[in-house]
Amino acid sequence: MKYDATMVRFIHTADWQLGMTRHFLDEDAQARFSEARIEAIRRIGRLATEESCAFVVVCGDVFETNHVERRVIVRALDAMAETPGVTFYLMPGNHDPLNASSVFTSATFLEHCPDNVVVLDEEGAVDTGHGARLIAAPWTNKAPLVDLVHRAIEGAPPAEDVTIVVGHGAVDSLSPDDTNPALIALDDLVASIESGKVHYVALGDRHSTTRVEGFERIWYCGALEPTAYREVDPGNVLVVEVSHDGIDVAAHRTARWRFHTIEEELVGPQDVDRLESALSNIEDKSTSIVQLVLVGQISLADKARLDAVLEHFSDLLASLNTWERHSDLVVLPNDQDFASLQLSGFAGDALDELIERAQGSGEQSTVAADALGLLYRLVGSGS
Repeated sequence: MKYDATMVRFIHTADWQLGMTRHFLDEDAQARFSEARIEAIRRIGRLATEESCAFVVVCGDVFETNHVERRVIVRALDAMAETPGVTFYLMPGNHDPLNASSVFTSATFLEHCPDNVVVLDEEGAVDTGHGARLIAAPWTNKAPLVDLVHRAIEGAPPAEDVTIVVGHGAVDSLSPDDTNPALIALDDLVASIESGKVHYVALGDRHSTTRVEGFERIWYCGALEPTAYREVDPGNVLVVEVSHDGIDVAAHRTARWRFHTIEEELVGPQDVDRLESALSNIEDKSTSIVQLVLVGQISLADKARLDAVLEHFSDLLASLNTWERHSDLVVLPNDQDFASLQLSGFAGDALDELIERAQGSGEQSTVAADALGLLYRLVGSGS
């Protein structure tokens, strides 16, 4: 395939974080979560071929850590090898810095690295062979004391080729920590672009796809799969077409997983129905992670129904949990809750004690409310 030397088309991606684990996923869901990242690499290779991209740049955090399992490394490299006509440029970031224990210098990586995978392991310019050069700013430790991107640009000689900066880290205008010496200076990036030395800045670290301060030539691509609830627009890669005079950036969806937050106020059975409907309407449940924010006051009967609903959808969803810090759901029995259960003696005394404790506050109140709900379900199911 022949490329116009004045225009370059490539894929900008970052933050693969291969080998990432999530504490709220069980073993089965974690396996699917990990496999999705490998499958996303294959999709990127196919997309690069379909879109006639010259190469792929991965702007840091290819791996979750330098100590990932061997199979994570070999499966990732095998996925990239499936599209041998596409070169993948991998740059170390803060999760996988190029230090003494680097995954990129491990025996496993070196033994299985295919010809179409290149590690950007040195600061400075790299010729891609497609009328473009990369200026790489790899991380060599987890806490650099300088703006690595600025230093890399300053050290690169002038060139006629389209110049693409490959960086990782926070831009100063988007960071609340102005004391961090490694912040990337936006003003310096803009000056390099306006002078014609740089034509596109490809950044990693921010998991949401972001055009930095409206500048059309400075982008965070976002993570290829979402990693947390707070991310605004993760799960994309960018197909970039850039020349000295023009730029076009198009986001392409790679993610299969989704994080959802559902907030509901529960005061009666109709509210439990509404929550059940919201959970039922989630598509691709096996790859959906859901946190609930529940507030309000419900009866024991409604709590029993709620527990049954949550138990059902816990079996369908990859993960279903309650965001306890932001939830405040109170269970208060009413006269109808136990009227038909005819509890007496020891059971009746236990019920009265649980009701009294549930009406209190703190952790003991929560435990008592859960016990009441369980008692209602057990006794109710046999009545």
